[in-house]
Amino acid sequence: MEIRTVHANGVEFAYLTMGEGPLALCLHGFPDTAHTWRHLMPALAERGYRAVAPFMRGYAPTEVPADGAYEEAALVADVRALHEELGGDADAVVIGHDWGAFPVYRTAGRFRRAVALAVPPPGALGARFLDYDQLKRSFYIFLFQTGVAEAAAARPGFIGNLWRDWSPGYDAREDLEFVRRSIGEPANLRAAIGYYRSMLGTTPPSGRYPEVESKVSGPVLYLHGAQDGCLSAELTQDAPGLLPQGSRVHQVAGAGHFLHLERPAEVNRHILDWLGPASSAELTQIRPMGFTPGSGPF
Repeated sequence: MEIRTVHANGVEFAYLTMGEGPLALCLHGFPDTAHTWRHLMPALAERGYRAVAPFMRGYAPTEVPADGAYEEAALVADVRALHEELGGDADAVVIGHDWGAFPVYRTAGRFRRAVALAVPPPGALGARFLDYDQLKRSFYIFLFQTGVAEAAAARPGFIGNLWRDWSPGYDAREDLEFVRRSIGEPANLRAAIGYYRSMLGTTPPSGRYPEVESKVSGPVLYLHGAQDGCLSAELTQDAPGLLPQGSRVHQVAGAGHFLHLERPAEVNRHILDWLGPASSAELTQIRPMGFTPGSGPF
């Protein structure tokens, strides 16, 4: 696996890459890094894709963006620019987990296939997000709107405990070392928290990027861990009705928020089945896909 850089949307992105073929863009979330795709990338390369996992804006070794913009529209612009600068064509696919899932929903129509993990489509949270149990899970979002956010997140054990709570029983020591290298410095940690400040409007939109479409832009495979301690699987009950025709929703048993790390063989299988062959010349062999009967209580 190599690390390279590319200039896209005014940001110098560092990225991991593996394989040759159509672009498979893999987007990580918080508190995580491009290394989160270390199980999926070899499988994508073996299938004939060029797997590319950028460190998202503000996550070292990607630079902290000069415009200080972390709103969803900036992430969408990043994905569009990365698709172009990395030579993506009509066969390109996109996969996103956590914060990486947000731009997946908004750009799905630009890619041949799209996959979102651990975050339901826009509109699925609704009033359920305000349920008491979910508010307890989401305490960090509200903490991150305050002036003590950086100091709290930098405390020993804070980020490690998020991983423990979100994916109970998973040994995250390797991942936490990657995270320390990426957002251990104050400027990078501030950038990572900036996503959440933009999310609730504490930081106003920069005005640099056009507003994103409110509807999901193309069919999506949506995977969610049944034991997710960050976003309860109950929050995804309305997801099928909010996704375009041809989408697929599946709940992964025995997995939490970082399902692709906890159950890599199963998650890889779902993703590769959805993506199909890397070459468009082989796509005629793929049958249209709809929602999977009995794939979970969604």
